Amino acid sequence: MQIALVLCAAVVALFPVISNTTLGLRSVDTGLLDLFRLNRATRWQVLTRLRIPSALPYFFGGLRIASGLALIGAVVAEFVAGTGGGGAGLAYQILLAGIQLNIPRLFAALVLIAGAGVALFATTLWLSRFVLARWHESELPARE
Repeated sequence: MQIALVLCAAVVALFPVISNTTLGLRSVDTGLLDLFRLNRATRWQVLTRLRIPSALPYFFGGLRIASGLALIGAVVAEFVAGTGGGGAGLAYQILLAGIQLNIPRLFAALVLIAGAGVALFATTLWLSRFVLARWHESELPARE
């Protein structure tokens, strides 16, 4: 049953990454593309040296969106699947606390889910800055 929950979260999170990466691969500066063509670059060189580096900020933007959506997908999948027992997650705890009118437990689970979402977003933001910090203009300090 756990595999189905993970699969549901992965399917929900996959599409923003694919969509943003595709947009990034197609949003290459036309001047740079003309320069590569002028220098007779192969399709492989254009892909690896121009399109993929240009698409990395889009990929990391999609990854930031996908991290939150994966968390939402996991919670919704657990609500729908209703898994209980020893391996129950926070969504099951929210359902159980709602049925038992245990409000402190319900809010504790909600705060933990929100904290996990903030932690996932912060991790993907840090990863984006770590990868792009030295060379991409979106992460370079502003000059006046």
